[in-house]
Amino acid sequence: MAIFSESKLSTYENCPYQYKLKYIEKVEAEIPTTIEAFLGDLVHKTMEKLYKDLQYQKLTSKKELLSFFNTLWEKEYSDDILIVKTEYQPENYRKMGEKFISDYYDKYYPFDEITVIGIETQDTLLLPDGNYWAIRIDKLGFDKDNNYYVCDYKTTGSFMDQQLADADRQLAMYSIWVRDRFRDAKKILLKWHLLAFNKEIISERTDQQLSALQQQVMAKIKEIQQATQNNEFPTRVSKFCDYCLYQKICPSFSHLVELQSKPMHEYKEDDGLKLAEEYLSVIKSLKEFEKRKEKLENALVEFAKQKGIDTVYANTGSVSIKEVEKIKLPENKEQLIKLLKEKGLYEEFYQLNYSRLNSFYFQKKLPIEIESLLKVEKGFSLRAKKRGLQEEE
Repeated sequence: MAIFSESKLSTYENCPYQYKLKYIEKVEAEIPTTIEAFLGDLVHKTMEKLYKDLQYQKLTSKKELLSFFNTLWEKEYSDDILIVKTEYQPENYRKMGEKFISDYYDKYYPFDEITVIGIETQDTLLLPDGNYWAIRIDKLGFDKDNNYYVCDYKTTGSFMDQQLADADRQLAMYSIWVRDRFRDAKKILLKWHLLAFNKEIISERTDQQLSALQQQVMAKIKEIQQATQNNEFPTRVSKFCDYCLYQKICPSFSHLVELQSKPMHEYKEDDGLKLAEEYLSVIKSLKEFEKRKEKLENALVEFAKQKGIDTVYANTGSVSIKEVEKIKLPENKEQLIKLLKEKGLYEEFYQLNYSRLNSFYFQKKLPIEIESLLKVEKGFSLRAKKRGLQEEE
């Protein structure tokens, strides 16, 4: 059986095709080290030293710890580290790291809040389906009441609120491993040290929540294994694509990369570019015609009402106007979707198939709870005929 991790699952969820390239085909990509990743790595190494020294009964001073961090910085920093926010210098990030460490030191000194039993703990959790889940815990410990803490250091500038913490999958899966390994645990608390804000946030899961999470993870693993068996890994275009290292070979972006590499005279003559430009132009025209068509339909309806007629004639054909009833969906569709699912009817109207729902409504085939959510409004159905007053040439 295979070993899965939060990184693998989140990659697949973001883009199945990226998962295929990275974890199945193992395509090597040139991965630039960003200044944020570099800073995070050094801060983690500094925290690791702090707690390893404590295990050997050495309480490292703040001055020593900052010196250790700065020595690492001088030794490992290089000019090829990528700084995306070019308005800031490497020195700004080094000072950030110093502040993270200094604030943490002052907040938790003398570091006896918990007994640390694991630093950068690595192991695997055996799942009920026979697969394994990779475990890597920044800091693991327990307090005097046998509450266990799964701790994670975050150096990013993105603040994690309680809702995000309570929805986090990574540390929650780690807590299953802790529960299975340490049977004396009274509680298992997930703690994030938000170093950029000098704050911490704690989350706790019930056994029922963890059981449900484990089932969800196994379902996602099964989906990945099925995709692997069928070799079905579609691309999924999202905001994350801007940071993807596989754009050159991605079917959703390789043409763009190719265009960007061409000189201007070749760029303009690219066959794909020409076809796409023409197609987009046609789509724009169609939208404009749709607007024009809607205006004409409204005008024809008004004309027919005024005349008391149901057919308007032209030299090349005629347009019949018939009053019809149709349902109007509620603005908030969540309640409707929920009821459809509860009544086992959601598949009947997959993605709210309007025409099918409309048909079921007027045939009285819908449960009363769903029917009550829908309203009937008057509308008009127009049908164009080919021949009119004069035969077409």
